Amino acid sequence: MSGTSQGRRAGAHEERRGSARALLRSCPPALLLGACRGATYQSVLEPKGPQSARVHDLWRFALIVATVVFVLTVLATLWAAWAGARRRRAGLPPDLVDERGMTRGVTIATVATVAILMTFLVYDLSVGRTTTRAPSRNALTIEVTGHQWWWEVTYADPSPRGRFTTANEIHIPVGRPVVFVLNASDVIHSFWVPNLSGKRDLIPGRTTSLWFQADTPGVYRGQCAEFCGYQHAKMALFVVAEPPAQYAAWAQAAMSQAPPPSDPAAVRGQQVFMKSSCALCHNIEGTPAGSHAGPDLTHLASRRTIAAGTLRNTRGNLAGWIVDPQRIKPGANMPPNQLSPSDLEALLTYLQSLR
Repeated sequence: MSGTSQGRRAGAHEERRGSARALLRSCPPALLLGACRGATYQSVLEPKGPQSARVHDLWRFALIVATVVFVLTVLATLWAAWAGARRRRAGLPPDLVDERGMTRGVTIATVATVAILMTFLVYDLSVGRTTTRAPSRNALTIEVTGHQWWWEVTYADPSPRGRFTTANEIHIPVGRPVVFVLNASDVIHSFWVPNLSGKRDLIPGRTTSLWFQADTPGVYRGQCAEFCGYQHAKMALFVVAEPPAQYAAWAQAAMSQAPPPSDPAAVRGQQVFMKSSCALCHNIEGTPAGSHAGPDLTHLASRRTIAAGTLRNTRGNLAGWIVDPQRIKPGANMPPNQLSPSDLEALLTYLQSLR
């Protein structure tokens, strides 16, 4: 019995070692690939629009050329080391070199280097012209203003009734070009949605622009790509690309004012909102609260996240954010709010009714 048990334990141990070896053999390629690609909703290697596809093609071309040059350089180095060792073994003096052959080799390498650099220059200029050329048809215009540390988003419809503002979440129709007019209110920020386009800086006192188009429905994460202060890492945004009919329904709802609360708890929550410091910083269309110092809250409950992508938009997270935002996002321009438990619950009910 003892020998049988030991045999079984040894077999199980060997099986585990075999599984571990197989896992180690398979992990490095998987980990490398995963590290390169990143998440599909925030990755330059998962292009979902024409501009990002052109940038991805340029990156892939550069990678292939660099790999070929690296391999050829390593092979040439190994060949030179082998040839030198062979001369030493043959007893030939080290100064016996083929000057004509060396000149020919250096000339070929120089010409190849210049040709590669010129090819890169032409390709890069071509991609730059493609990605910066303004769209000529049916473009949607959205104004984006960077604040420390959140994004103000205004849909710039020509008619005043069609103009509305939201924050940290941008909805766009699939297949339609979108022009972004970019500004900054405080410091330099950078608007970047890797799946859809390259980066563009937002500079205080200067208006810049960027356009892209999403060809595939989905939710794509963007990020401020220029260090802008203490909470730079927590300045994210989401671009929601959806079919045109679905986008039109969302835009129609976003243009509407917040409906008056009907639930007694929500009515009480609105009163708490108006009497507290909340109304001094935030706007809710259809109410006396009209400040734009902080994000617009007219349709807060319809957003996926709060605090510029820092937290999922749940009742518990919203409560924590209201009571002590400095614990979650130190340095944010939002003070703590000392509310009684009953007032906090009523305020949460009201805010979650803003859809």
